[in-house]
Amino acid sequence: MKKDKKIKIYLALIYIVILTLFLTLFFNNYSINEITSYDFLKENRTSLIALKENNYYLSSILFVLITIIWILLLGFGSPIMIVAGFLFGKWFGSFLGIIGITFGSTILYLLANYFFKDVIEEKFGKKFSNIHEKFKKNEFLYFIIYRFVGGIPMQIQNLIPIIFNVKLKNYFFGSLIGMTPQIFIWSSFGSGIEKVIDQNTIAPSIIDLIFFPDIYIPLIGFFILLISALIIKKFFFNN
Repeated sequence: MKKDKKIKIYLALIYIVILTLFLTLFFNNYSINEITSYDFLKENRTSLIALKENNYYLSSILFVLITIIWILLLGFGSPIMIVAGFLFGKWFGSFLGIIGITFGSTILYLLANYFFKDVIEEKFGKKFSNIHEKFKKNEFLYFIIYRFVGGIPMQIQNLIPIIFNVKLKNYFFGSLIGMTPQIFIWSSFGSGIEKVIDQNTIAPSIIDLIFFPDIYIPLIGFFILLISALIIKKFFFNN
């Protein structure tokens, strides 16, 4: 028992070290202001698109692997979904994003369920005990709804199902189906950003940007998704 606990502690420390190294290396090379500037995106867009076009299949596979690692290390998905749309377009980008995030989340679920189940149950068990019974009624349906509704940071959303002992196949396919709408919207938004950068030498104003069809359509979709999620949440998780 003590040996098992020590292994969990060591693995947790390894995870923290890897995450720290990842963030340190990233921010040593790029600042937040730099990577969010229009000039930075404009300058790097051409080289990134060219790199993708030179070996489309390899870059697709690498992107899925990077997405899996991203989810394992950082947990949240919206930035990587935007990048998917930016590089691969809204349709294929959505496909790659869905595959990468689903596999990444599932692997994280397996690891956390094996090594940190007790910690997660202690931390979140009471808080989410009210929906435990609902999951027992129809685990697959409620997990799809849980993924669709969201409202919880993805880092935590990936781990909460451990409390409900969600079956692996339900977790995988429920994630695949439930997260598809939001992944498509974020990917469409990323694709819109790429088109704006391609068509504008200088950064457009906020007003011009909002009225760009490839930007405002995903934004409308986001608000529709948000309203739908709130209605569904009230109906299925009203307690």
